[in-house]
Amino acid sequence: MIGYQLKHLQSALRSHMDEALRPIGLSTPQYACLELLRREPGASNSELARGAFVTRQTMSTLLRGLQDRGFVTRPAKASTGRALPTTLTPDGEDALDQAMLRVEPISALMVSSLDETQKNNLGESLDLCIQALDAPAP
Repeated sequence: MIGYQLKHLQSALRSHMDEALRPIGLSTPQYACLELLRREPGASNSELARGAFVTRQTMSTLLRGLQDRGFVTRPAKASTGRALPTTLTPDGEDALDQAMLRVEPISALMVSSLDETQKNNLGESLDLCIQALDAPAP
């Protein structure tokens, strides 16, 4: 039952975020990518794909689109290894700022019926669930 509730919440959240981001020409995965790049400049395609919960192939396509729009830069050739580090451009920073103004109210609405203790407990409980599933199998 809890798994279903989480999936329902994720679906509702994604729907609201996509709707809010559509007028500025972004999708939820694109927003996630820009947000990840703000936190981890120079992240690789694989790192971004894991963080945005998409495949590497999907992230490659997503990054090409963001690069074509001038939101990210990637070198044509890797300086070492195969990873192409990606960074936000000033236009990408502006797009992310606009996106955050649209997404933050959705996050606030989602938890608006919870008091501070419930919000903290929810976050801690979700972290424990994630840790349990990420732990190596015995």
